[in-house]
Amino acid sequence: MDMVIDANIFLAVIMNEPEKKSIIERTQDIEIISPAILPYEIGNALIAIWKRNKLAAPLIEEYYQIFLKIPVRLVEVKIIRALAIARNYKIYAYDAYYLEVAKRLNAKIMTLDKKIIEVARDLNIDPEVVS
Repeated sequence: MDMVIDANIFLAVIMNEPEKKSIIERTQDIEIISPAILPYEIGNALIAIWKRNKLAAPLIEEYYQIFLKIPVRLVEVKIIRALAIARNYKIYAYDAYYLEVAKRLNAKIMTLDKKIIEVARDLNIDPEVVS
C-alpha cells in the first residue's frame, strides 16, 4: 500500500513527539511517498521551530540527518492541479501538494492537520488519522 505522508508526520517522528509510536506502527510495510518539496519543507520547519526558541540550534542538523534516514519516495507535483485544490479549498499550496499527489496516485494520506484531513475526505482521499 502507498501512503502520502505530510511533513508534520516526519517532524513528529524525528522530534520524538507523542504520536511517534503510532506513526511508526501505521507506516510499517508501506511505501512512503511525499512531494519532492519535502526535504526543503523539513529544513524550513526546523528553522521555524528554532526561531520560536522551541529547538536548540545543534538539533537542527541532527534532526535533519535523522529525517534523511527515513525511506521515502519523492514525486513531482502537478502544480496546476495543486493550485486548483488550494484555491478551491482556500488552503496553502504546500498543503495542496500533498493532496494532489495522494489524489493522483490513489493513495491514502497521513497528516496531523485537521483541515487537510477534511479536504482529503471531500476529494475522496482516504486519510490515515493518527491518534
